[in-house]
Amino acid sequence: MLNANYVVGLIDGEGSFTVYVNDGKNSRERVRRTRIEPRFYIKLVEEDKDILGELKKYFKCGNVYFQKDKRPNHQNCFRYEVTKREDLNKIIIPFFKKNPVRLKTKARDFKIFCQIMAAINAYEHLSDAGLKRLFNLKQKMH
Repeated sequence: MLNANYVVGLIDGEGSFTVYVNDGKNSRERVRRTRIEPRFYIKLVEEDKDILGELKKYFKCGNVYFQKDKRPNHQNCFRYEVTKREDLNKIIIPFFKKNPVRLKTKARDFKIFCQIMAAINAYEHLSDAGLKRLFNLKQKMH
């Protein structure tokens, strides 16, 4: 059974709060189905994948995916990921506001992630100016 302290420590070490933002100017960027995609995830080597299933049960959201790595000297991994905005807003963000991550860089990323999510909730990402602001904000993340 996982507890909040264990989850925070795990995310401090291996987790990520990130946002993919299409700035509309970089034609070499892979085309995405949406202009902005917030994500919370943690990636672990295949040997440790069981903990990802436990995280899914703990948060009651998200999915676990296989992530093949063809690079030399790298192992295949599994990834627990939450992309559904409702789950990010109602489960993930409240959890980490109540149980803050301890690493300064991770805390900074979480703060920016929350700012971006608030802007998405206010539909700011639907305007070119809003999307540009969010793209610039995302650039401050690790």
